[in-house]
Amino acid sequence: MIRLSAIMASQPLWLKAFSIILGTFILEDVATVLAATAAKNGDISIIAALLSLYLGVIVGDVGLYGLGLAGSRWVFLRRFLTLPSEEQARTWFSRNIIAVVAIARFIPGVRLPLYTACGFFRAPFCAFALTAIAATLVWTSLLFLLSLHISGWLLAHKSGWRWAGIAGFVLCIFAMGRLIGHLQRGSHNS
Repeated sequence: MIRLSAIMASQPLWLKAFSIILGTFILEDVATVLAATAAKNGDISIIAALLSLYLGVIVGDVGLYGLGLAGSRWVFLRRFLTLPSEEQARTWFSRNIIAVVAIARFIPGVRLPLYTACGFFRAPFCAFALTAIAATLVWTSLLFLLSLHISGWLLAHKSGWRWAGIAGFVLCIFAMGRLIGHLQRGSHNS
């Protein structure tokens, strides 16, 4: 039986990096856990994994801002956006851009609506981008290091069951994000 790590190890670095970047567009926290596991297993260097994660997350964040900005210009895109009233929100987002972006990085489920709203209400892009980059460096690094540590333990101690443990860890991260998002939506509806 061919091991998954043997398949990944044989791929060129650009393909590994591209896979991680693409993964951040789908589920960035899960991509972070899997990239850390691959790095711990020696399938990709820690530096290449982190740089790929940073690039993917930052491009995704700027893309969400751009989606909101496009929605402010093209009416047909607005149906995909959930937004508050324009004038109050524009003023509020402009005043609170750094706090909004920084806090959204650490609360699962709020980046999509908040980052697109930042673009829609034309919050200052430079402040948005710099805060998104700084928050990404902190959050992604912390999650990567935690995942690296847990993956290392699982890879070293659980032999045949290690991949089940890693899959469980990934599912736990995903489920926690979904639960927090669900609880947040429930508290807003109350």
